[in-house]
Amino acid sequence: MSVSSPSAAQDWQHLLKNFLEDAVHPLVVILGPTASGKTSFAIEIARECSQAEIVNADSRQLYRYLDIGTAKIMREEMCGVPHHLIDVLDPKEEVTAAWYKEHAQAAIDEILQRGNVPLLVGGSMLYLSAVVDDLRFPSNADPAIRRKLEAEYASDDGKRLHERLTTIDPETANLVHPHNKPYLIRALEIAESTGKAPSVARTKGRSRYDLLIFGMACPRDELADRIRRRTHSMFEEGWVKEVKGLTVRGYGPDDPGMKSLGYREIMGAMQSGSIHQTSLEEIIATKSVQYAKRQMTWWRRDGRIQWITP
Repeated sequence: MSVSSPSAAQDWQHLLKNFLEDAVHPLVVILGPTASGKTSFAIEIARECSQAEIVNADSRQLYRYLDIGTAKIMREEMCGVPHHLIDVLDPKEEVTAAWYKEHAQAAIDEILQRGNVPLLVGGSMLYLSAVVDDLRFPSNADPAIRRKLEAEYASDDGKRLHERLTTIDPETANLVHPHNKPYLIRALEIAESTGKAPSVARTKGRSRYDLLIFGMACPRDELADRIRRRTHSMFEEGWVKEVKGLTVRGYGPDDPGMKSLGYREIMGAMQSGSIHQTSLEEIIATKSVQYAKRQMTWWRRDGRIQWITP
């Protein structure tokens, strides 16, 4: 997981100070792989900025009731810093990058209008890019194509569709899990209706904000260890109980929110009647490490990112 040379810990204060002095429409972005320390660093930056507010850029933390498994910040950990776009969707609701862009920009613009500093914090690559790069998403939809793709998805739970997407557009396939039915079908629908790879069909604009982007740089082995320790901690905090509570509320594995990493695996184990915590921890931690690698692949070539050591 090599990245450009991380800044020394004391350098970020200097970068932040100079940026805020010059920026007209400032947006501070804090990104990084899962378990790399984004949340605590965001609070630290918020303490350096007067009147900072945080906008969530983690797609899973948009959902209510998914707290432990998404490492959602608790109110007492916010240290009085206002947070936006957390707990705004029901787990049965679909969410797209286009939806996220609209709502994130609205929150950022309101923060700026108040004279405060917005901090965009998270690890969802496409959601971050939607705001930072002002992505424009294709709006055309073809019901016939969608019905065909949905039927094909149902035949093998998305395996062949994901393989097709990997051939057409590896960049987008890297972002979309085979079990993420809405994203997978939408990506292939765009490809079939436009004749373009989804990563080409969604065009970049010019950000409406002045940007300072911090990235959390963790050595690969250290990050894997952090992920495994955090996964264990989530189980100790009652992750299985949280998922059981979600089933009592009427949520199932096909609901969009329940496709989040870890929730699907725990729910599957519950349905099979065999919950072995050690095995689940290993499965979820391994998948999280793989996801972290995909995140870093996405960001590695972005020269705007100021990498720092957590």
